[in-house]
Amino acid sequence: MSGRVDGVDLLSDIIGVMRTGRPAANRMRVGFPWSYRFAPYDGAGFHVVLRGSGWLLMHGREPVQLGPGDVVLLPAGDGHVLSGSRDGAGAVPFETAVADPSGGVEFLCGKYRLDRRHTHPLLAAVPDLVHLPAHLGDHSHLRGALDLLAAETTTRRPGRDAALAGLLDLLLVYMIRAWFDDHGHLGWPRALRDPAITAVLEAMHSSPGRPWRIEDLAADAGLSRTTLTRKFTDLVGQAPMTYLTHWRMTLAARLLRETDLGLAAIARRVGYASPFAFSHAFKREFGVAPGHYRAHSSSSPGNG
Repeated sequence: MSGRVDGVDLLSDIIGVMRTGRPAANRMRVGFPWSYRFAPYDGAGFHVVLRGSGWLLMHGREPVQLGPGDVVLLPAGDGHVLSGSRDGAGAVPFETAVADPSGGVEFLCGKYRLDRRHTHPLLAAVPDLVHLPAHLGDHSHLRGALDLLAAETTTRRPGRDAALAGLLDLLLVYMIRAWFDDHGHLGWPRALRDPAITAVLEAMHSSPGRPWRIEDLAADAGLSRTTLTRKFTDLVGQAPMTYLTHWRMTLAARLLRETDLGLAAIARRVGYASPFAFSHAFKREFGVAPGHYRAHSSSSPGNG
């Protein structure tokens, strides 16, 4: 029997499970000289140059020159400097920035809070700095979302907050999609284009509580067990059953963060016969017991 359910959206599923809290964005216009420091962040961040030009500087990397329409995604939330000069001299915390309405440089900054205690391998495959120049690639949907987002940051019309939240969620998907489109030869981008591997991933994601065996997954893929294991490991970076455990624990972490379900109910949802078996697997993945994880998550800022 196939575990595949038409319509399972793997990328949205993965991002949705890792996301915590609400996304945020700020639009800023500045005059030269300008230089702002962004501290490391427990999530992902992005910048869009709306007008003018600048530089992004990150430790251990060559400075990246940015022009109008350029997009930068920082999936790991690394600290960096956004500046009008190549050396980033005089950088001050972005939180202290003062807008200059007459300035010639305008940019949009945003961030997403993610649970970094158990990063999904798909997001781990994206480099820590993704530069999407305006003049390269055919990313019309990304450009359309950016135009809408830029417009909503300056309006006071009813529904602004809801529109911003929805557009920010959409933008994250489009930025990752754009990188995938430009790097289709790599592991995860190739995996999501491979019908057999996609069938296995969709089966796991649609029915994580099913008592999957490698034989069942191979049948979904229409491959032998050996071929599935080799191909899946090559593209995804983990063996099928290892990935299944990772995904089950990722789902369990979200249920612990966002619900009051007991351990027995969570165990059943993610394919474990008893709370004891589930707790043992969870501690092996996260390094802490489920109860400790839940208590820490409920007291952490930004997780509401």
